Amino acid sequence: MNSAATSRPLVVLAAAWLLLIGAAPLLRLLAEALAGSALAETFRDPGVWRAAGRSLLVAGGAAVLACLLGAALAWALLLRGLPARRILLFLAVLPALIPAQVMALGWIQASGPASPLLLALGLAPPIGTPNAAYGPGGIILLLAVQGAPLVMLAIAALLRRVPGEVVLAARGLGASPEAALRRAVWPLLAPGLLAGAGLAYVAALGNFGVAALLGIPARYTLLPVLIWQRLSTGGAGALAQAAALALLLAAMAAPALLLQALAARRAPAAGRLAFAPVPLPPPGRLAALLGLALYLGAVVAVPLAALLAAALVPAMGVELSAETLTWRHFAQALSPAAHTGRAFGNSLLLSLGAAVLLALAALPIALALRARAVRLASTGADLPYALPGACTGVAAILVVLTLPGGGAAYGTLGLILFAYLTRFQALALRPAAAAAARLDPTLDEAARGMGAGLVRRILQVHLPPLAPALAAGGILVALTAVNEVTVSSLLYGPGTQTLGVLVFGLQESGQSPLAAAVSCLALALMAGLMAAATLAARRLPAGTLPWRP
Repeated sequence: MNSAATSRPLVVLAAAWLLLIGAAPLLRLLAEALAGSALAETFRDPGVWRAAGRSLLVAGGAAVLACLLGAALAWALLLRGLPARRILLFLAVLPALIPAQVMALGWIQASGPASPLLLALGLAPPIGTPNAAYGPGGIILLLAVQGAPLVMLAIAALLRRVPGEVVLAARGLGASPEAALRRAVWPLLAPGLLAGAGLAYVAALGNFGVAALLGIPARYTLLPVLIWQRLSTGGAGALAQAAALALLLAAMAAPALLLQALAARRAPAAGRLAFAPVPLPPPGRLAALLGLALYLGAVVAVPLAALLAAALVPAMGVELSAETLTWRHFAQALSPAAHTGRAFGNSLLLSLGAAVLLALAALPIALALRARAVRLASTGADLPYALPGACTGVAAILVVLTLPGGGAAYGTLGLILFAYLTRFQALALRPAAAAAARLDPTLDEAARGMGAGLVRRILQVHLPPLAPALAAGGILVALTAVNEVTVSSLLYGPGTQTLGVLVFGLQESGQSPLAAAVSCLALALMAGLMAAATLAARRLPAGTLPWRP
């Protein structure tokens, strides 16, 4: 057994950190929701149940559609191995990587009568036609598109464990390639499909950016938006009401968490041979490539092109042409008087700060996971990532306000950073925990026998082999947090706007072209971070980057 893992100071440190940023916020949220009459009053409100019913409808519909889309993507890209697979995988994962509020804004600009792109193509609907993106249909469709990569990646994770022998055995019995996949492989991938459905459901249930930008104009309020509205009104009972709503949201997410746990238990045992994609014949390959190109063009290329077109015209409703093209909104977004620079700085500071802190914290936690106390505490740290982000945001507020003088921290970057640490610790810990489980314990024992202390053993024996996994966790945190909006929309104050909050605020205030320009700049930032991560991919554990499963 690894002696560093059983060191009492290390176990105490790891458990204390996990309890502080994991269990404590959730317990504080539960206590606030159950105290007094807030929970009973909230449940007597018909508006709450209306929003809850809508959230269930949207999340359930999005999860079902995401399963269909994700399974189709997995069939084409993972089971049949189309040409240019790596590029196609990257494009297929993009909807999940592009910030929700940016995707929502792109869909708004690609479907309304005032769309500069549609006007330029002569495809815009008549003036006065309601925007098709607004309302439950648009919300479900967009959330399904963003959830489909999660389903595909869940299937990809399980496919690594599928024995390649099952295909060889089926083919040896005379089954065609398609029949071998359908009868021998797909049944083994059912747990991955279930896990992906749970991921897509929870992601849709807690999504604020899409729910706000596509739901508020249609007066179709979902629970994350209702929590934001209740906190925005202020008042003595606002926090208690928000806590009760967050608890309801967590309860609605619980079945999906159980579904994921059940799926994990039913994963197949790995075989000796890795699964190899079964190539499609040329006619089927061409049809699959064409269908994939049409899908990616409709859900990614068209919305992003519409977003760019909206940023390049003087005002909405103006057709994009050589005469109307202007860079004014980009110049305004980059001007010193704008809030864009500060929002960029805040987002980078928060995302990179959270990435570094969580990667550093993951080192002692991963080494101490053999201790039962640390394993139990890590369960509390997993929940904030699994639950909708609104739960984490409200919980962070409650924890900070409980501290002496905590009211001064409300609306500060410190509060948002604490919420990010709570929200994303599990994301940073998973690669490190997997790598630590493969460490050779005799190395630590040898160093200890030579008189090396705990700190020296961690830094010189364990850190070098774990460094790639720690970096992988930090990269995942940075990519996820840099354009986050659900948590920051509940916690920001004057001067602490993040990129996601800025885009949402500009769109809500009627400055659509400027919101589009800021969104394009946010995409450029995201592209730069993804490029840097791709360059480092050779030194990272396999499967770290979602676009390189």
